[in-house]
Amino acid sequence: MTMERETACRVYTVLRQEYGDPGSPRTFLKFENPYQILVLTILSAQTTDRNVNAVRDALFDRYPGPADLAMARQDEVEAIIRSLGFFHAKAAHIIGAARALIERYQGRVPRTMEELLTLPGVGRKTANIVLNHAFCIDEGIAVDTHVRRVSMRLGFSAHPDPERIERDLMELFPRTVWGTLNYLLIRHGRAVCTARNPRCHDCPLRSDCAFFRGGRNS
Repeated sequence: MTMERETACRVYTVLRQEYGDPGSPRTFLKFENPYQILVLTILSAQTTDRNVNAVRDALFDRYPGPADLAMARQDEVEAIIRSLGFFHAKAAHIIGAARALIERYQGRVPRTMEELLTLPGVGRKTANIVLNHAFCIDEGIAVDTHVRRVSMRLGFSAHPDPERIERDLMELFPRTVWGTLNYLLIRHGRAVCTARNPRCHDCPLRSDCAFFRGGRNS
């Protein structure tokens, strides 16, 4: 059973108070245009944003646009992104995505979920991030490992499947806050509701948290 909407809105208000500094960036990847956020988000799978940001300059100095990346040799791309892990697949994905942009979308990143999902290496999470960050379009809510963990612990969703969690979040919260909610849940998951040894006794959400109320607060 998921949390009631009134409680969810109260939790959201507390998260805004904790992490809603208007002067802070609402993105974790450093990008300048839709092409860059698409590539960086594909590369961010199963690694940290810090690691991805560390290779961005070398990658985009070498391949400043999709036409450049579409013509790249895979081994040369792999050499740049090797530190990210799974570099064979990731190199193939970003080259394939760049080629698709050139061949099907006139070199531009598409602005719809359906079109983005046709690109190599792009699932709903990546597509949601690109739409929100590049175009301020909230088609859904990106469910990464932090969003998944915090949502299940708080009681926003009782399901481990990311797509089901996304649906539950979309039902609980109005579309106008979806992008901000994603940011706030990630911030909270990194700062307090960590995978190991969550700081439950320091958490401002503990009175509304199913995880804490259930006694799993060590």
